[in-house]
Amino acid sequence: MRVAGLFGGTILAVLLASNQGWTADSAEIGRFVNARIEIGEMMTNYFQGGERFGEGERPSPERMQEMRTDINSKVSAVLSKYGLTIEEYRGRSKEIFGDEAAVKSYLDQHPDLKSRYEALPLDRMGSGGGRRY
Repeated sequence: MRVAGLFGGTILAVLLASNQGWTADSAEIGRFVNARIEIGEMMTNYFQGGERFGEGERPSPERMQEMRTDINSKVSAVLSKYGLTIEEYRGRSKEIFGDEAAVKSYLDQHPDLKSRYEALPLDRMGSGGGRRY
């Protein structure tokens, strides 16, 4: 009985130390990282050259709704390429991107993606209030 307890404790310690089974695999991380990059680039382009909050007048409520609908449509199209919906992406993003070591490891393996990821305005995409994609 004591040997079984020690063996079970050892296995549990190894799993906890390696985080296996509780973190997303590389393919899952890749889907979310690629989606975030594309969404971030799309959003940057969407607002580039146009009116921004804090500059000029705030858009009318009708215009805000049109923009929200347009953005959601564009985000849905990007996410569909990765087999995700907005709800799935929002629901899992905190978990996926919360594992900073796994995301960093994935990006280190893909230098082309890493440079694009690091160029994103993540302060608006990944932290703070409001909607995040």
